[in-house]
Amino acid sequence: MNNTETVVALYTLVHKEVRRFMRIWVQTLVPPAITMTLYFVIFGSLIGSRIGEMGGFNYMQYVVPGLIMMSVITNSYANVASSFYSHKFQNCVEEILVSPMPSWVILFGFVIGGAVRGILVGVLVSLLSLFFTKLHVEHILITILVVFLTAVLFALAGFINGVFANKFDDIAIVPTFILTPLTYLGGVFYSLDLLPEFWRMVSMANPIVYMVNAFRYGILGVSDVDVYFSIGMIGFFVAIFTAFALWLLHRGVGIRQ
Repeated sequence: MNNTETVVALYTLVHKEVRRFMRIWVQTLVPPAITMTLYFVIFGSLIGSRIGEMGGFNYMQYVVPGLIMMSVITNSYANVASSFYSHKFQNCVEEILVSPMPSWVILFGFVIGGAVRGILVGVLVSLLSLFFTKLHVEHILITILVVFLTAVLFALAGFINGVFANKFDDIAIVPTFILTPLTYLGGVFYSLDLLPEFWRMVSMANPIVYMVNAFRYGILGVSDVDVYFSIGMIGFFVAIFTAFALWLLHRGVGIRQ
């Protein structure tokens, strides 16, 4: 394929993925927004008023960046995992594989589509949070970079899950038993400074800690870990997941029977 054909192929695949979730926006965009609104009401307005300040901010302001990041993570992941497995289930992934599209175009097409959904939900949740608290973005470039890298990372993870999934139940295993615990223990609702030294060290093995804190630094200007190290960690995982996903596509793991 020449450069023009490659661009057209990538655009077509991304366009298809975006239209797929926008066509049913009531199911893909509204539910996470409602869920996060409930978090704002319960943890921010009800519980937060009794907790007081954390990290120099009221509790509502402190948890909002983590909740926004949680919505980006879950939606980027879920979109690609369900979409790619649906292609396998409907036996239409073969049409993509026999096309002259390079593997990286196929991968990026699904990943960009998932990242777009995650970022759209993140923006929607951010707008809703303004009804509950005041936010001022301290470092706009860091905020944008962290959101983009995180959305891409978990879209890649969703793609890998979709490759290995053999039935629809397999798509729910990783979010339920891995992603959700890591997210809730990733500093979304608390500062790592509140933990005993041992558990603080254990938390450092949780990659979501770095994403949440880097994004919180971008919004509020505070972080429990070094922000540049956090961004480096996210970029490192993006590179590793990209290489692994391309290798899976090249070998046809879970695709070619």
